[in-house]
Amino acid sequence: MASSKMNARERIVYLFDDHSFVEVGGYVTARNTDYNLGAKKEEGDGVITGYGIINDRVVYVYSQDAKILGGSVGEMHARKIVSLYDLAMKTGAPVIGMIDCAGLRLQEATDALHAFGTIFNAQVKASGMIPQISAVFGMCGGGSAVMSALSDFTFIEKGNGSLFVNSPNTLDNNEEAHNNTAGALFQSEKAGNVDFVCDSEEEVLDGVRMLVDVLPSNYSAKDTCFECDDDLNRVIPEYNEEEYDAVSLLKAISDDHIYLEPKSMYAKDMVTALIRLNGETVGAVANQETGGQAVLTKNGLEKAERFVKFCDAFSIPLLTVTNVRGIKANVHEERKIAGQLAKFTATIARATVPRVNLIVKDAFGTAAVVMNSKAVGADFVLAWPQARIGMMDAEQAVRIMYAEEISGSTDQISFIQEKAQEYEESQSSALAAAKRGYVDDIIEPDATRKRLIAAFEMLYTKKGSVPEKKHPAI
Repeated sequence: MASSKMNARERIVYLFDDHSFVEVGGYVTARNTDYNLGAKKEEGDGVITGYGIINDRVVYVYSQDAKILGGSVGEMHARKIVSLYDLAMKTGAPVIGMIDCAGLRLQEATDALHAFGTIFNAQVKASGMIPQISAVFGMCGGGSAVMSALSDFTFIEKGNGSLFVNSPNTLDNNEEAHNNTAGALFQSEKAGNVDFVCDSEEEVLDGVRMLVDVLPSNYSAKDTCFECDDDLNRVIPEYNEEEYDAVSLLKAISDDHIYLEPKSMYAKDMVTALIRLNGETVGAVANQETGGQAVLTKNGLEKAERFVKFCDAFSIPLLTVTNVRGIKANVHEERKIAGQLAKFTATIARATVPRVNLIVKDAFGTAAVVMNSKAVGADFVLAWPQARIGMMDAEQAVRIMYAEEISGSTDQISFIQEKAQEYEESQSSALAAAKRGYVDDIIEPDATRKRLIAAFEMLYTKKGSVPEKKHPAI
């Protein structure tokens, strides 16, 4: 494993605008003197806390110092982080946690354990109020992994970062050399606990700056609207001919192609991204065909559900791009898919932000209903002319409905093709759905950017409300 390039303070200096960082609690030291801790005490107690400026925005930061007791979390270390959260919530500004931590400070025992819990409590209170970003530069194990998971977004440095609850070699029938469950690739591709994997510390910090720039400072802030120099009426002629691809479409329609995709390596059947339309940050959730299948999966729904929750909490408008023909069918998926479908449906149905759905290809069955259809509360639905919308593929429907006629036909292929065309025109086309009011307008693919901008502009003053209750049970 390569050695770290930066220390805790150097990371802070790199992150913030020049000379803008102000340290808070720099004189704090540990109170415990057991196990010869008194001789090892240093000011700051292994974590630097304070605030600074990123592109004219106030942001709070804590940066753990692995050179002081391994960056371990003790009583005063935790108190500094909790105090920082208190300030951030009072002032309505994001918190960035730079994690490089050996875990719980064993010498402080129950005091340290209680201290860890106070950090968790502060993060839970801050959730949905201010954005929380974790950046893992070194070890992030045990309770530190919970701190990372309680954040809204997590970055990890590929060479040095490790994220785990139980270290790889403690797992039954597992060795780190063969399956590094703490590594960046496992945590991003298999577990989905990491949003962005970066090749260097500088890349992590640049990514954090970019993310802060597109997020609001807090749940009620209106600071994600920027001047847009990109042509609002820019057409995308290639989409009249090219096959749909979620990533390329979202990049193409975004202002100046600004595009940030959390969890890009996890559950690739569902794309979640932050883009800009007419200077405003928009959250996008899009189906992506993988392995020749356009289906919903448990992991994809889980990924999308958390992203939708974040966008709704911080008043970020939602765009869904639908191309789905069903739900993945295998024994593994069947264990959890019904519950995850329910959770995703509940989350998107109660989202009160402006919600626009674009149907680009297929929208079949229950999978299409949950993807932000009119039925679950979409404010505005657009479709490309070639979109097919209905219960299922027209040919499959014909084979079920006309089973007897097909078996008695002398030319089964022609009969099926004729009936399938009739069914598609009357039941499964974008026009058929528009006639029933399930689609608000049919648009040419090259006009997608300008029509989406117009839709969100129309919904800008939307006022959402939810029924008065403690919270949903789903």
